[in-house]
Amino acid sequence: MVSPTSNAGRRPADTQLQREDLLIIAAEVFGRCGIKASSLRSIAVEAGVTPALFNYYFGKKSALVSAVAEELLLPKLIEIAKRIEQADQQPGELASVFVREVSAMVISNPWVPPLWVREILCEGGLLREYISGRMAPILPRLLAERFAHAQQRGTLNPSLDPRLLVVSLIGLTLLPFAAGPIWRNVFDNPPISHEQLVNHTLSLLQHGMEA
Repeated sequence: MVSPTSNAGRRPADTQLQREDLLIIAAEVFGRCGIKASSLRSIAVEAGVTPALFNYYFGKKSALVSAVAEELLLPKLIEIAKRIEQADQQPGELASVFVREVSAMVISNPWVPPLWVREILCEGGLLREYISGRMAPILPRLLAERFAHAQQRGTLNPSLDPRLLVVSLIGLTLLPFAAGPIWRNVFDNPPISHEQLVNHTLSLLQHGMEA
């Protein structure tokens, strides 16, 4: 018979938040404060729960960081890669799918740009190695291969390097969202919508990629 006082493995009952909710809050805190500066206690305070709930789900901070990468970031990148694989292999269509899918992902998950800047783009970011090792084969290399094949078929501007085209696409897509708090204050009248931003990027790419 189990003793009624036994609490081993029992989920704390002080919150309605689920595991994914906690991961999103952790990603927001990591993007704002940095992974190194964020403790489980500070994230729990942000979530309005006790640290015991994070201990229940993740055990320690390193497991939480891994969960943010594996359960939040990676599935989104895999889904974008699937859309690219299914797309028409014309370079313009590939670029359009990438820009639209990444933009939609960022708009739906506003924690992505600050996390990308602080923990992937900046030197010393704790997610840089993970992204380089896990994301590179899934998305950037896949897209570069598609562009290289298009170039071989004569449908992509021969002066472009397919690898650098991927780098340019990432910058054109992610950086405007990451820097939004700055440039939206500079160009605030009239306000620029997400749709306008995406359409501008696609228009910018349209002629530069033509063979």
